Amino acid sequence: MSNEYDWIDGYYNWLKSNTQIQQLKSGWTEIGTPFMDRHNDGLTIYAKLDGDSITLSDDGYIISDLTADGLQFSSKKRRDLLLSTISSYGIQNDGNELTMVTSKENYPVSLHFFIQALVAVNDMFMLSRPNAKSLFHEDVASYLDSAEVIYTPSFIARGSTGLEFNFNFHIAGRSSEILINAFNNLNQNMLSAFLFNWQDIRDERQRQAKKKVSGLAIINDLERSIDSKYLKALSHKGTEYILFSEKDSPGNVEKLHAA
Repeated sequence: MSNEYDWIDGYYNWLKSNTQIQQLKSGWTEIGTPFMDRHNDGLTIYAKLDGDSITLSDDGYIISDLTADGLQFSSKKRRDLLLSTISSYGIQNDGNELTMVTSKENYPVSLHFFIQALVAVNDMFMLSRPNAKSLFHEDVASYLDSAEVIYTPSFIARGSTGLEFNFNFHIAGRSSEILINAFNNLNQNMLSAFLFNWQDIRDERQRQAKKKVSGLAIINDLERSIDSKYLKALSHKGTEYILFSEKDSPGNVEKLHAA
C-alpha cells in the first residue's frame, strides 16, 4: 500500500535513475550525480580505469568554486579543517583537485565516500561569511561537551548492505548507542540519505553487538525554519531530532543521555 513516505523507501531507484554516465574521448568517464552543490547543480565526478585501478576526481571544481566566491584557505585553521575533512574520507588534495585512487572491487564504497567528501567540502562555503566563527558541527560538538556526554566524532561503520557510512558523532552506552548527524541545512536529499544510512547501520550493529541503535538528527533552525514534513518523516521512521533553538530543553538533553 502506497503512502506519503514512499520516496524514502525508493531512494535506491531514485539515485540510479538520476545518475548520468558519459564516456569522454580523454579516457575519463563523466558521472553526473543527483547530489547538489550550493548552486543547486548536480555534482559531477570523473573516473578513469587503468587496469584494476580507478582514479576518481572532481577536476578541481569544488575548491576552485569556493575560492572564486571568496573563501580563502590562507589560515592554518582553515587548511587543517579542509585536510581533516577530506582525510576522514580517504581523499587527497592535488593542487586543489580532490582525488581518490581505488580498485574495481572497492569502487562502489569509494564512490560513495567521494561524493560525501565533495558535499562536506562544498558546505565549507559558510566560512566565507564574515560572522561565521565555526562550522555547525563544531557548535554541535560544543553542545555535546556542555551536556557532558562522551562521544566519538567522525564515526564510520559498515551497514547490512556492505556500504560504510560516516556519521558526525557516535554516543555509545552499555546496551545502546546513538548515531548523530548535524544538519546546518536540511533538504530532501540529505534527509533521505540520513534515514537510509542510519537504518542500514542499525540493522547490522544490532545484529552484531546486540545493542539498541538509535538515529538522531541535530538541525540548525536558528537562521531558517525547517519544513514540518521533514520532521514528520524523521518521526515516522522512528528517528529522534533536536532543533538547535531548543537544544537546552530538558527533553532534548535527555535524548543525548539515552544511550
